[in-house]
Amino acid sequence: MAGPPVLRRQSMGLKVAKFGGSSVADVIQFKKVRSIVQADPTRKIVVVSAPGKRYPNDTKLTDLLYLCQTHVEHNLPWDQLFQVVSDRFTAMALSLGLHSEQLDLEPEFETIRKDLNGGAGAGYIASRGEYLNGLLMARFLGFEFMDAAGLLLFDERGHFLPDETDQALRDALGNCEGVVIPGFYGSTPGGRIKTFSRGGSDITGSVIARAMHADVYENWTDVHGFLVADPRIVKDPQPIDYITYQELRELSYMGASVLHEDAIFPVRETNIPINIRNTNAADHPGTTILADVPRDPDKIVTGIAGSKDFTVIALYKHMMNKERGFVRRLFGILEDYDLGFEHLPTGIDTMSLVLSNEKIADRLPDIVADIEKKLEPDNIEVNDDIALIATVGRGMSSRKGVSAALFTALAEADINVRLIDQGSSEMNIIVGVLNQDFEKAIRAIYEAFIGGRK
Repeated sequence: MAGPPVLRRQSMGLKVAKFGGSSVADVIQFKKVRSIVQADPTRKIVVVSAPGKRYPNDTKLTDLLYLCQTHVEHNLPWDQLFQVVSDRFTAMALSLGLHSEQLDLEPEFETIRKDLNGGAGAGYIASRGEYLNGLLMARFLGFEFMDAAGLLLFDERGHFLPDETDQALRDALGNCEGVVIPGFYGSTPGGRIKTFSRGGSDITGSVIARAMHADVYENWTDVHGFLVADPRIVKDPQPIDYITYQELRELSYMGASVLHEDAIFPVRETNIPINIRNTNAADHPGTTILADVPRDPDKIVTGIAGSKDFTVIALYKHMMNKERGFVRRLFGILEDYDLGFEHLPTGIDTMSLVLSNEKIADRLPDIVADIEKKLEPDNIEVNDDIALIATVGRGMSSRKGVSAALFTALAEADINVRLIDQGSSEMNIIVGVLNQDFEKAIRAIYEAFIGGRK
């Protein structure tokens, strides 16, 4: 069995450490973060999310801020909602021993109130959780605070500018010895706040790691890293110690949500390892993500992930492969509805269009009607009760009988496969099953490939 891979450099000079919402949710978590940062002097750049849930029924700060914005837009009273936000930050500051002469948050709250009254956009309001938390963390660590606005750059249309961002970050952070930057947002040339999608603090950390040529990008959360399967479905699944960027991309896309899928690209370009760590168990090595990992001859499957609620529109048309413009017209229909597709398995005379139910909403009858009118298929079947499961692993491409073992496991579990899709890399087999068979299918696949190796 091959040994663990060696990280990029023998001498660790700089780590970018991003702490997610659960890692900065309260005073206890703040103190854990300080212990982690102080334990390694190369953790010079810290990226923070907004405070997450402190207990199961708690509300995330970002959700409260979005709710404030909604109340403002509908001319509803929002002062009490924002008071909940400001009270939580004030209480945290006091509990951390940061009194007003050390960090006075009232002027910050007043600025936010003023901007809310002035019609500040949703991006600005949503980002204030990260901004205020960054101020708190910087003062608590004794680090410098740098606002992400002006460092992570977007154009006027909201498109991210990677090269300009790299330069801005290098200019600002070139000689830093300890800095905290709020995640999730940046700004346009006019100063308008622009956010990434939810969970975007992961992207902020990744972008900073790339710009600063960090040795490692650490992503601290509330789990040890990635597991082979969802522990809510499979009891005590094996941990994943090492995984490639490509495998992680496949698993993240299919629902393995420890890391935002778009956070992979910046560090992948510069071959910077990502280390997923647990703030609540700092000594655990977690999962390390690399460009390449030595092959373990006994390991075929790296991970199994999936999600429910997809629609499959299966088209049959004789001589479809000879009909010019067929796929173009199909994509044109999707464009008309502002839809992307998840998968597109094809045959000579068949094509299956896989769409997200959430994105389709209530438009399925109209979409099907347009397909029938513009493409005139001989037959069309629709199933809106499909779950997708991806079985991912680099070892799959060089091992005979993987597909046979997978489909045998599903057959023995009395599961009917409604869709099959395998990418050209041969490291990912996607099957579609009924929603009701989702959990049973994942357990069957896990037992077939992993159960015997425990």
